[in-house]
Amino acid sequence: MHRTRTPLVKWFWMIFLLSSDKRGISTLEVAKKLELRYATAWEILHKIRKAMSDRDSKYMLAGVIEMDETFIGTSSKGNKKKGRGSDKVPVVVSVSTVGDKMLFAKMQVVESVDKKEIEKIVSNTIPKGETIKTDGLQVYKFLETIGYKHHREVISGSGMKAHDLLKWIHIIASNVKAWINVTFHGIEKKHLQAYLNEFCYRLNRRFFEGQIFDRLLNACVLSKGITYAELIG
Repeated sequence: MHRTRTPLVKWFWMIFLLSSDKRGISTLEVAKKLELRYATAWEILHKIRKAMSDRDSKYMLAGVIEMDETFIGTSSKGNKKKGRGSDKVPVVVSVSTVGDKMLFAKMQVVESVDKKEIEKIVSNTIPKGETIKTDGLQVYKFLETIGYKHHREVISGSGMKAHDLLKWIHIIASNVKAWINVTFHGIEKKHLQAYLNEFCYRLNRRFFEGQIFDRLLNACVLSKGITYAELIG
């Protein structure tokens, strides 16, 4: 908000709208509701998303952590492949669980689902010694060698279905894809991470809906912020 020329009441409205509406809200809708230029609304919404990201980056995952990859976006013209063989953007989804309950979720856009990317994610988000539950993809096999307990289930030939093994991963992946398609009608790869952070921020505070505006306002005050040049650079 430093040196902003937008009235603070409109900032507060945007923080409220972004925090309280589970369906999310598009830049165009915010611009119309608050009578702002599209570019102004877009910049402020991304500043708020940066605050969401900064806040959630402070939390680590614990318990039994489900981990798997999903693919978000639209395949290239002429490419009918789905999943791991497609041109969609790969996203690693991690969900901490206790029993049958989901606690906290994180999503990370990656260039490819490989050992280097997975090791970076787990090192930054999961304390050593925790249990990570995955499917049979070979890329996860190294987890035990770097200090994690690894519960690996090969689905092929087991008679199990993927959504039974990694229940919360599949629910969250399905929900975030529907959210992106319905609210935003697709998102540019460059900014996909910011929208995933927004989705996770609200999801992770689903039990504190009455406090979410105050919490996000506080996060915005504490966030380092981001400039328009950094957003478009």
